[in-house]
Amino acid sequence: MDLRKKTLLAAICAVAVATVYAAQPVLAQMGRDLQLPTDALGWLVSAGQLGYLVGLVLLVPLGDRFDRRRLIALHLGLVAAGMLAVAVAPAAGVAFAGLTLTGIFAVVVQTTVAYAAAVSDPGERGRNLGFVTSGVVVGILGSRLIAGMMADLWGWRSVYVVLAALSIVLGVAALRLLPTDVRPPARRYADLVGGIGRLLTEPVFLSRGAIAFFLFASFGTLWSGMALPLSDAPWELSETQIGFFGLAGLTGALGAVRAGRWADGGEANRVTGLALLALIVSWVLIAQLPWSLTLLIVGIVVLDFAVQAVHVSNQHTLTALHPDRVSTTIGGYMVFYSLGSAVGAVTTTVSFSAWGWAGSSILGAVFAAAALVAWRLGLPFVGKPRSGEPDSARHSGPITQRG
Repeated sequence: MDLRKKTLLAAICAVAVATVYAAQPVLAQMGRDLQLPTDALGWLVSAGQLGYLVGLVLLVPLGDRFDRRRLIALHLGLVAAGMLAVAVAPAAGVAFAGLTLTGIFAVVVQTTVAYAAAVSDPGERGRNLGFVTSGVVVGILGSRLIAGMMADLWGWRSVYVVLAALSIVLGVAALRLLPTDVRPPARRYADLVGGIGRLLTEPVFLSRGAIAFFLFASFGTLWSGMALPLSDAPWELSETQIGFFGLAGLTGALGAVRAGRWADGGEANRVTGLALLALIVSWVLIAQLPWSLTLLIVGIVVLDFAVQAVHVSNQHTLTALHPDRVSTTIGGYMVFYSLGSAVGAVTTTVSFSAWGWAGSSILGAVFAAAALVAWRLGLPFVGKPRSGEPDSARHSGPITQRG
């Protein structure tokens, strides 16, 4: 895959995922405008995550039946519709509805990742996935900076207008620049959706899914809750200033792009374990937010490096197991991601309201430790790889590739 196509796919991922996470740095401003109490603000993020969950189950498997290029363009258009609904929302109920609609079709991210995996040569799959999924990180973290600045200048609604416009532009670009994605003979839709259920019988899939759930619950605990203490005493930062912390996360996450090369070299499982240990350590630093912004920044870099390294390794492992049904496999895996992110977004605001940032930090560390336990419990089902072979290619569990 050439650089131009990879860059377009990464940009699609960035914008689509930003539509789900753009509320994080402007929660306080949205809450005031929509008259929401502090302990309900997490639902502005979780609404999109829950919609995302529905889309993962019902829409992503369509990529194993239809031309993914056309699906990408169509879903981006519907994302734009949801964003416009949020931008003009007169009350919280309309905003929740628009965010939920956006989340449903923002699963274009996973269709895009599946497209990248499907058109990649096996020896380059990890590198291409690392590049394309870096767009996800740029969207999640870069949107914090841009959304915060735009909210300070023109109000939070301007963020959603711009995201809608970008979604439309990228949808057109996908139709014009990406080659048609030729699909195998059509499979029944019910079989595709049911394939997600069958994946739940596979130990490696369950292990990687559990890791993803706790991984992104920990990630969501930080990024959905951090704006609250930073906007409060003693820091009292503006949305723009809070958004700059996204640069620290972006630095860490982009540093983990090499995780794709490690996965191509058979190191996915080892990288996962080491990165999860680093994730736990990061919360010791992040917990110092009330006293030190420097330690917070270091903790953010470590946390986002660890999250991206694990995420790329997980997807490489699972797509190598099921090259014939990449969309369904990624969609099923991302169900765990979506649930974890939603749980992290809701519980961090509740914890902060009850126990302050110390409560949120303990919560994030517990989620990280649970991810490490899930990885350790999954080790018996992942065999030692042969030289140059991804560690998912051999295992001792009763897993077979099925069409």
